[in-house]
Amino acid sequence: MIDADWSSHVRWLNQETHRLLDFGRASAASTHGFAWLDASGRPDPARPLDLWVTARMTHVYALGVLIGYPGAEGLVDHGLAAMAGPFADRVCGGWYSALNGDGSPADATKAAYAHAFVVLASTSAAAAGRPGADDLLRRALASQNAHFWEPGEGMVVDSFDRTFSHAEPYRGVNANMHTVEAYLAAADVTGDSRWRRRALSIVERVVTAARGADWRIPEHYTVDWRPLLDYNADDPNHQFRPYGATPGHGFEWSRLILGLRAALGAGAPDWLKPAAESLFRRAQQDGWQDRPTPGFVYTTDWDGRPVNHARLHWVAAEAVAAAITAYRVTGDPLYHHLYDRWWDVIDQRFIDRGRGSWRHELDPEGHLATSVWDGKPDIYHAAQATLIPRLPPRPTLASALRAGLLDSV
Repeated sequence: MIDADWSSHVRWLNQETHRLLDFGRASAASTHGFAWLDASGRPDPARPLDLWVTARMTHVYALGVLIGYPGAEGLVDHGLAAMAGPFADRVCGGWYSALNGDGSPADATKAAYAHAFVVLASTSAAAAGRPGADDLLRRALASQNAHFWEPGEGMVVDSFDRTFSHAEPYRGVNANMHTVEAYLAAADVTGDSRWRRRALSIVERVVTAARGADWRIPEHYTVDWRPLLDYNADDPNHQFRPYGATPGHGFEWSRLILGLRAALGAGAPDWLKPAAESLFRRAQQDGWQDRPTPGFVYTTDWDGRPVNHARLHWVAAEAVAAAITAYRVTGDPLYHHLYDRWWDVIDQRFIDRGRGSWRHELDPEGHLATSVWDGKPDIYHAAQATLIPRLPPRPTLASALRAGLLDSV
């Protein structure tokens, strides 16, 4: 695919982007946001409306606006209305984590993970020129300053109660990872470089911890940022806080670090590139399993032995995104070879051509499974995996699309 086949691959990626956007439209059926979709693409009435799903779908359809996908404007506006309306806590500030079907709060806690996606969604919608996006972005960034950002630690707090009076006695790097993604996007859209500086602060702590753990990323911490290496050892299937190291996050951090390096330009620290490559290699070495079917495991222990053997779609999506980003930065053909190989696995095993989108979880034998994820709640990871190969490492996705950089690489 490096040369002659790249143009045909780009056409295939474009078709897959549109196929995913077609699938996700059904999630806008709810009046109050984007619904969780089941395996057939139908809104699941038993599930609440999650803020992170609504924000991620708003972000994806903002990217859809920027690539000219028909009807994307209305879907972005639907998400913006939900975040400006029923999801917004007008009394205590911030956004509720989940709503009931009638728009009342189902979960009134304030989570950094979901709030990061509010920032990301509003930056993408602002880049797409949607009404109300700039105001939502202003409010989302103000909430980051007022509540989540801890200047002394250079990280964000994971979650609060509704009133922001009590923080959960837990810190985690999953929320911080998506905060890096959001802060980089915010810097591109607003022109305010403090968000890049904050992203660098987060990355520095995570890289330091990973370097001390043979490039496996400690995910869970106490309030004073001491690692909890046995956290959730009795709950290895947790969707957001599983025990052990998560190879998919190693790939995701690798890509984000290279994006940060590109954004910082000549002022980027020298350690960013080798750190990104070390995280990539560790994720590849620990995560990839050829048997019984090829794919990446969900988690490993601290010696790299698989704990949860499930093959999750988002891990494969982040692997191809990280591989092509590393290839763009280094020129090493090994990364492109891995990119091609891993897309073959996605094409053969994850893409669901009968019912749409990608199968979110497979067992080690390659059969559909639901030990970690049920249904197909959103298209964020898959859609980004179809766009990142067609864009340079900087600026971030929405800003790159707005600048007309699609297929410029």
